[in-house]
Amino acid sequence: GSAASTLSAYLFPFALAMLVSGTLGARWGRVRTVRLAYLLYVVSSLLCAVAPTLDLLLGARALQGIGNSFTTPLLLASLAAVTPRERLGRVLGTFGALQAAGQTSAPLVGGLAAEFDWRYAFVVLAVVAAILGLVGLPAATPPSTPGARRERLRDALTVPVLRVAVVALLGWGALGGLNFLVAFRAEDTFGLSSTQRGLLLTVFGIAGILVARRVGGLIDRIGPRRAIVGAAPVGAVLVALAGTMPSLVVVGLVWAAAGVASQFILVGVNAAVLGSSGANRGGAVSVVQSFRFSGAAFAPLALTPLYGVHPTLAFVI
Repeated sequence: GSAASTLSAYLFPFALAMLVSGTLGARWGRVRTVRLAYLLYVVSSLLCAVAPTLDLLLGARALQGIGNSFTTPLLLASLAAVTPRERLGRVLGTFGALQAAGQTSAPLVGGLAAEFDWRYAFVVLAVVAAILGLVGLPAATPPSTPGARRERLRDALTVPVLRVAVVALLGWGALGGLNFLVAFRAEDTFGLSSTQRGLLLTVFGIAGILVARRVGGLIDRIGPRRAIVGAAPVGAVLVALAGTMPSLVVVGLVWAAAGVASQFILVGVNAAVLGSSGANRGGAVSVVQSFRFSGAAFAPLALTPLYGVHPTLAFVI
């Protein structure tokens, strides 16, 4: 329970700050904002590594979340600014594949670090964030100078954007954000070690890496709405199977397939909001991502107690 709380401590500030991070980043300048965000992430990751108590660890995790909330929306807005609309799905698919690569490597790195000391995982994060801060945004990114255009949050908080945001919240809270639940079952039902659990969870991301670009191309052809509506019930079946199948091999295969379904939802919601013609698209995608990660933040709090009552119940819910 204490370990699960560190996930929520990160995700709640991350999601809350992301409501406004896209708009503020556009006002302050994308390049400068992203560099400062990575700097905050470096400092907070090192604080996590040396935290002597759980309370200080939770506080440092919250700072991590705030720092990272200013990266993803600005990266997505930069991609949309340099990409023709008819190719947006494919490009977002590539972005999704690299995000899946992060999801794939993170549990493995965390599992390997836990074999020695969990604090090493945060040192790795600090090093990676420092490199990203030095790289910054691509030179091709259109400059957004502070004060050049006053982006307004209310332009992002429209009914169509909020509708997509709710889909992102439910889709990620009930599918993409369930790695922790699969890890619980892998330990309790199959007796896997931390490294073995990390390896099991990587199949979700590997599947996403392999299919994300093709998923994006398909979304360019059929549209985000059809992609999301088709993937959601498939994802529901896969989550239920991951929580009930008695074979570890079958659970691994099912969870890999769930990684494919999650890419349809992830790329679909991003394409839906970035492909619109509304003002402040950077702020709009920031709102959608905020809701998405709110779903991931609520999932451990809502589902861990249910898992304690009965593991199958958590997956079915």
